[in-house]
Amino acid sequence: MPRKKKPIKQKEPVRLRMKPIANGNQSLYLDIYRDGKRSYEFLKLYIVPERTAQDRTANENTMKLAEAAKARRIVEMQNNEHGFSNIFANSRMLLTDWMRHYAKKKLEKGQSPAFSIQIGKAIKYLIKYRGDQVTMKDVDKEYCSGFIDFLNATSMSKVTTAGYFRCLNCGLNAAVKEDIIPFNPITKIPSEDRIKMPESTREYLTIEEIKLLAASDCKHEEVKRAYLFSCLCGLRLSDVKALRWKDLNNDDGQWRATVLMKKTQKYIYLPLSAEAVKWLPERRSTDDSDTIFHLPSDGYLNRLLQDWASKCGIRKHVTFHTARHSNATMLLTLGADVYTVSKLLGHTQIKTTQIYAKIVDKKKDEAVNLIPSLT
Repeated sequence: MPRKKKPIKQKEPVRLRMKPIANGNQSLYLDIYRDGKRSYEFLKLYIVPERTAQDRTANENTMKLAEAAKARRIVEMQNNEHGFSNIFANSRMLLTDWMRHYAKKKLEKGQSPAFSIQIGKAIKYLIKYRGDQVTMKDVDKEYCSGFIDFLNATSMSKVTTAGYFRCLNCGLNAAVKEDIIPFNPITKIPSEDRIKMPESTREYLTIEEIKLLAASDCKHEEVKRAYLFSCLCGLRLSDVKALRWKDLNNDDGQWRATVLMKKTQKYIYLPLSAEAVKWLPERRSTDDSDTIFHLPSDGYLNRLLQDWASKCGIRKHVTFHTARHSNATMLLTLGADVYTVSKLLGHTQIKTTQIYAKIVDKKKDEAVNLIPSLT
């Protein structure tokens, strides 16, 4: 009778082992062998000498935790081997740690420092809400709804609470993309129950006011040129500061600028009008990598703009960003369609541009109602 072959026992990729330590306890660790490489993962779990029944019970519970950790590690390795996302492991990350990581990543990608600062403030309120030990898997619909109620109960303005809620929402969306969580639980909250940003006002200059500025002197000539250039092309201050001579090219008489927008990290290919090109400063060198505009600090720059506008009799709060608003309303007033203006400004959503369209429509309504009675 032929001898039965013993089944080949598959070698375990993860083994639970013990290591004696100085105080007499046994430290539990995982011995991991994969693809010809060995690594160790210490569990920070310890078996104590069994002197009492309580010691024996404690050791049994500790071993259960260690076996569960071993099982999880095997599942993670199998998931990785078969190309599955490792969401189970990642979801144990603390929410506060993820939000700090997210803020750092946004800053590294060129996002405005203001957004990272806002995320930092939002983290403080997340900690006030439920503490700093909330893991990503704990962030469910109930957690997010509770955070909305918590923010609404504060004395902060609607703009501030909406900003903090937006930080959490953006952070969770990013966590989905990075396979930290399978979905954003905020999507399960009805739109009407979320905190919405109040529709903001857009301070802008009319064409007549821009002409007034062009005809008057500013204490800083380069600030004047940069501001009027932005009024005529719509670039943000960060993008104007980063613009280099090599970013400009002339295609059969039409000037264009290739701009990597700091805020969105997306390229736009912006046609420049002859009037916009006229306000470029004189070139100082032949080095194409030189920046075009050399401007002072943002705070001083905005003070110069406000003084310049006040001298011209303009009573609006003028900052550099009003140039971008002015460009949008000017284009729409002159008949450009919303879609085209959205592309020129590099907006990622058409609804952002529609805010300017509402301003122009209001002006049209006011103009129509100026018609006097004929009877």
